[in-house]
Amino acid sequence: MKTVTLYTDGACSGNPGPGGWGAILEFNGHEKELSGGESSTTNNRMELTAVIEGLSALKEPCIVELYSDSKYVIDALEKGWARGWKSRGWVKSDKTPALNPDLWEKLLRLADTHELHCHWVKGHAENAKNNRCDQMAVAQSKKCRGGY
Repeated sequence: MKTVTLYTDGACSGNPGPGGWGAILEFNGHEKELSGGESSTTNNRMELTAVIEGLSALKEPCIVELYSDSKYVIDALEKGWARGWKSRGWVKSDKTPALNPDLWEKLLRLADTHELHCHWVKGHAENAKNNRCDQMAVAQSKKCRGGY
């Protein structure tokens, strides 16, 4: 399997509010930037959408090194929380409803297709690719707000 690196970030102005996401796929010295936004969403939905869109752009099963500054996404994947929520009918261990089951459903399906290795990175720090994803996400959220 090919090894691909995926950097992702989501942004939201207000929570909920206009939001955006950005993703960068790297393979064999080539980069592909993806981004998009929604007029009314949440930060976590944009974080999830960035990962989903990045993985969806892959044309075959790959080993994916995922870099995200979202503890929500990384922990739910790495610690098995999302699969637990799904097995309990999208209910968390504290009996409250799990948020974003529609997006988690898509992401778990994609995670089953690819071999996903998750890496948490500090947001707004030294990781240039994560910072670029943040720039794209913020630009998309401004577009959805009518910011330019």
